[in-house]
Amino acid sequence: MPDYIVIWEWLSFAIRWTHVITAIAWIGSSFYFVALDLGLLKVPGLPKGAHGEEWQVHGGGFYHIQKYLVAPERMPEHLTWFKWESYMTWISGAALLMVTYWAGANLYLVDPAKMDLAIWQAILISGGSLAVGWLIYDTLCKSPLGERPTVLMLLLFVALVIMGWGYDQVFTGRAALLHLGAFTATIMTANVFLVIMPNQRIVVADLKAGRAPDPKYGKIAKLRSTHNNYLTLPVIFLMLSNHYPLAFASDYNWLIAALIFLMGVTIRHFFNTMHARKGDLWWTWAVTAILFVAIMWISSLGLNQDSYDEAQARPMTATETRFAQAAGFEDVADIVMGRCSMCHAREPVYEGIYHAPKGVFLETPKDVARYAKEIYVQAGLTDAMPPANVSFMEPEERSKVIRWFRGVGGTQVAAN
Repeated sequence: MPDYIVIWEWLSFAIRWTHVITAIAWIGSSFYFVALDLGLLKVPGLPKGAHGEEWQVHGGGFYHIQKYLVAPERMPEHLTWFKWESYMTWISGAALLMVTYWAGANLYLVDPAKMDLAIWQAILISGGSLAVGWLIYDTLCKSPLGERPTVLMLLLFVALVIMGWGYDQVFTGRAALLHLGAFTATIMTANVFLVIMPNQRIVVADLKAGRAPDPKYGKIAKLRSTHNNYLTLPVIFLMLSNHYPLAFASDYNWLIAALIFLMGVTIRHFFNTMHARKGDLWWTWAVTAILFVAIMWISSLGLNQDSYDEAQARPMTATETRFAQAAGFEDVADIVMGRCSMCHAREPVYEGIYHAPKGVFLETPKDVARYAKEIYVQAGLTDAMPPANVSFMEPEERSKVIRWFRGVGGTQVAAN
């Protein structure tokens, strides 16, 4: 029977896989319908109530699509709803947040140097902030600002920048960007679940009852759908950011995230304008490139990481202490620091490595105790690290890692 860590790693992988699959489905359908909507043509002979039509070719066949701004005169026998892609993306993302950041709060969520939170406090802030963010956003949309979409978008951008900065004051840099992505994705899915779908159900109910649907419901849904369209690309960046320390470990990660949101606007504006047949705004790519150069420059201003001396002076957590006091720890610490620290250092010395991969440092005994589970999985159970075994880690050394971790009851300790 695989030990707890193996099961947990595969569970995490399965949830991440599900999240990626559902996100692809949601983003694909969202981008398709925005492009379709913008490309509709008003031609003679449209049915009553039809706003426009589009002819498309794909997979060897032709598709004739017509859009009704409110609804057709009668309800079609078959109606396809697009909702589960959004719901399952959020559900799987929330599960991944719990598995990675809540269950691994000591390592990935709480940064005592910023705010020394108890685990339950960090989790409460993590989950509560997502709900509060939606309530604030929804209130703004329902206010008179809903009639001024440009002003509303600017206010939303300001709110996202403030949240990014706020998250960075509380959590680790990695968790800060991930939570900003979850904050934004919660708004997007709640738009679908709490606004767009209910409005569409009202229209369907009116049609079935023989009433003329109110066009305001379509207008409201269109506003929320537009927000989702412009927020999609930044959310993808924030999902991927935990793999790149230059993004999440920067002193200015919240500012990097702010510029990413602007890049999302410039990129989507180009494609939205092109799909609407209003020309190709190539200048938007120049702006995008300038923003990206600015991001690279900001990331070079300094990484938010402890120094070697600070790492040595840092007190260990109870879990880290158990691993550090376990039999075999000294041997494992020597092995890891000898085989891995040339890359996983505050100032890496391995050629071509300029920043520790994923922001993981393994150059002090306390570092080794902190990343016990990761070392066990990457260099004990598997030979993933060092990559291509460039530092020639021996099988016996990997066995020592396994014996040390299991000897302290690592499969149970790592869950606490």
